[in-house]
Amino acid sequence: MSAHLHTALRLASDGLPPLPLRRGKVPFGNCPACTRNVCGGRPNMKTPGPCTCPYPCHAWAAAATDPHTLTSPQWVPAWRTAAAVAYHPGGAGVTVVDLDDAAAIAWARATLPVTRTVATTRGEHWIYQGVMQSVNAVRPGVDIKSLMSYARWLGPGTGATAALPAVVRALAVKQPPTARRAPQTLTVPIRGQNGVCPHRTPVYLDRGVAMAVQRITDASSAVHATVYRAFLAVLSTHGRCGCLTDTHVNRLFTAARAKGESVRHCTDAWTNALTTLGM
Repeated sequence: MSAHLHTALRLASDGLPPLPLRRGKVPFGNCPACTRNVCGGRPNMKTPGPCTCPYPCHAWAAAATDPHTLTSPQWVPAWRTAAAVAYHPGGAGVTVVDLDDAAAIAWARATLPVTRTVATTRGEHWIYQGVMQSVNAVRPGVDIKSLMSYARWLGPGTGATAALPAVVRALAVKQPPTARRAPQTLTVPIRGQNGVCPHRTPVYLDRGVAMAVQRITDASSAVHATVYRAFLAVLSTHGRCGCLTDTHVNRLFTAARAKGESVRHCTDAWTNALTTLGM
């Protein structure tokens, strides 16, 4: 048994789904049955297709905790020639903040809660309990690896694993478009009585945003459509009077991102809602 396979089996027994890496810290290519992604996997190997082949292909989706899979004849050549072992953080219920240099480490020490750390070749991995969408380059020298990603196994590290903090989740949310604000004097009152805009009542606005956030959070299917409808509802009610701030919009984007929406999907949904309302 190769040393890398021995490590993989140990990780699997601890609930960390491992996968072999070849030289260059990249996953093995698709298996013969999935050549040219005939099984449905995407060319960038970020998402697996519908196949159930036992080969170590499809990048992060090759990670497994079943020892029978890891030691199957189809996997043996990969483990024999592997240059390193990686694991799927999201599959283990954790998020890795990958700090690539000294400047990134200094920023983390001044900004992020203390947690388990693992030394890397040039920096450190800070590991938190909890999962989120993976995003690269959230700031200089900082990547987030969790769902649909993999991290190289470099040892258990030191320290206690802290809960995934909001400050890390916020790193994945880029500044959303600022809601357009109409002049303070409206030629046509919007659902107001006697020309008075009711949206400036903080409780009314906060309740509306909270309801939209809850609608997104509760979505179990059709997430894209739900996010768009929630954005549309908020903008139609609060978008023209100038009371909708970046803080409110960030709450909506954060809720959508937590459901797996990309920054691009959030931005597109927001832009489409603005266009639909003629804003």
